[in-house]
Amino acid sequence: MAISRRKLELVGAMAAVVVVAAGIGISTANAGTRGPWHSAEPTRSTPTRAVTTPPAPAVTSPTPKPGTSRPATATASTTSPAAASPAVSVSATTGTNAGTWTPPPADATFDYQIGGAYPPPAGVTVVSRDSEAAPAAGLYNICYLNAFQAQPGAESWWQTNHPDLLLRDSNGDLVIDEDWNEPMLDFSTAAKRTALTGIVGAWMDRCAAKGFQAVEPDNLDSYTRSEGLLTQSQAIAYATSLATRAHSRGLAVGQKNTADLSSANAKKIGFDFAVAEECADYDECDAYTSSYGDNVIVIEYSRSGFAKACGSHGDRLSVVLRDVDVTIAGSKSYAYQAC
Repeated sequence: MAISRRKLELVGAMAAVVVVAAGIGISTANAGTRGPWHSAEPTRSTPTRAVTTPPAPAVTSPTPKPGTSRPATATASTTSPAAASPAVSVSATTGTNAGTWTPPPADATFDYQIGGAYPPPAGVTVVSRDSEAAPAAGLYNICYLNAFQAQPGAESWWQTNHPDLLLRDSNGDLVIDEDWNEPMLDFSTAAKRTALTGIVGAWMDRCAAKGFQAVEPDNLDSYTRSEGLLTQSQAIAYATSLATRAHSRGLAVGQKNTADLSSANAKKIGFDFAVAEECADYDECDAYTSSYGDNVIVIEYSRSGFAKACGSHGDRLSVVLRDVDVTIAGSKSYAYQAC
């Protein structure tokens, strides 16, 4: 499931209670870098996180996967802790050709299902699902990936297979995004970015082989929570490598949140569209349309934000209301509406 950081802030403010979750991080992230989630004045987007229970780690491969470059700093395995099947290349059955890709259609009826797959509501033509799910038949499917941080529960897999790709502070402790209990990945050097691209690229291969048409790599802005150990330029370099890999597999690539990313850098990376959470609530939608025109998908988690998004951008963009936990249809908290 996914829980919106901004919703947690609103709930905390309404209750006038600050909740401190003890013992979830090995080291302490610098909360001062988090922008609107930790301040009254919003300045940029912060992503909703898909928090799923990962299956047991797969058996690692003794050799690199085809098409990946393995530097000396990385171990040989590219097997993902989020999937048990081996990485495969795009096949003719995916409906895409390597090197060609198509972004989702603008102003399409969209559903956000990263918290669990279910039959899309009538009229939906574009859906985003977690990489572990199967794509929805006959629709345009976006594959959610946590590309810049490790999923909760996957720390031991990274420690065993790629300990050098986990970000550590000067004491050697893991740097944790404590809101989601996610160790940060270290993309600070070219060699580490190459290694991570090989690993995440294998996940992209599976997305393409399953029939997804695009990928949504999350936590681009993790550098803002890295205690100053990562920089925006390093994140841009890593994102560029991921976009190149995705495009080579016939997948479009979406910018996930990070409204303060400039249009020049968005173009440099090679993003094809944007997935923006609560951009109406935070008056950020135009930051995305300036880079992508109408190829922006908006998810709002409040009725007021949804109404605002529909009124200002509903005739141009894909806008959807979802419950903050992004639950499946039939659950008590499930909410869905499109404009």
